[in-house]
Amino acid sequence: MQKPDEELYRLMKQGESAAFAELYDRREPGLYRYALHMTGSVAAAQEIAHDVFLQLMSAGNRFDAGRGSLEGWMYGVARNLVRVFRRKGPVEAPVDQVFHDDILGELIESENLAALHAAIRELPEQYREAVVLCDLEERNYDEAARLMQCPVGTVRSRLHRARGLLAGKLKRLRGAQGALEMSRCGS
Repeated sequence: MQKPDEELYRLMKQGESAAFAELYDRREPGLYRYALHMTGSVAAAQEIAHDVFLQLMSAGNRFDAGRGSLEGWMYGVARNLVRVFRRKGPVEAPVDQVFHDDILGELIESENLAALHAAIRELPEQYREAVVLCDLEERNYDEAARLMQCPVGTVRSRLHRARGLLAGKLKRLRGAQGALEMSRCGS
C-alpha cells in the first residue's frame, strides 16, 4: 500500500532519503507538466518543479497539514512560481509538443496545434489553470478545486468560460485560415 504524501514528508523531515525519493517520483512529473502547460517553457517547468522540492526541503517551509494536503501546498508553490515566471516574460520559444495524450486529442492531431498552444497561453491565468488541470492533466473537479484552492463550482465555471474562450479563438483562426486558403486557390 502506498504511503500518503504527508507520511512521506514526515519521514523525509526525519532524514529518510527514500521517502524523499518516493515523494519526488510521485509528484515531480505532475508538477513539471503543470508548470509546462502554464508557462509553455521547458526550462521554466524544470526550474519550477525543482524549486517546489527545494522549498519543501527548506527548514522554513510553511506547509501545515491542518490547512490542506501536501499535494495542494506543492501546487500552490508551483502556482506562485509560475506567476513570478510570467511577470518576467518569455525566456524561450513556446513548446509546441507540450500536449500529447490528453482529451483535446483531435485538436492536438490537427494543423492547429500551435494555435491551440497560443490560445491556451493567452487565457487569463485562472482559466488557463482550470484547462491545464481538468483537460490536460485530466484531474476531476474535486482534485482541481483542491489544487486551485477554490470551490468546485468555481472550477466548473472557470473551465466553462475557458472552453468558450478557446472555442472562440480557434473558430476565428479557422475562419481566417479558410479565407487565406480560398484566396490562394483563386490566384
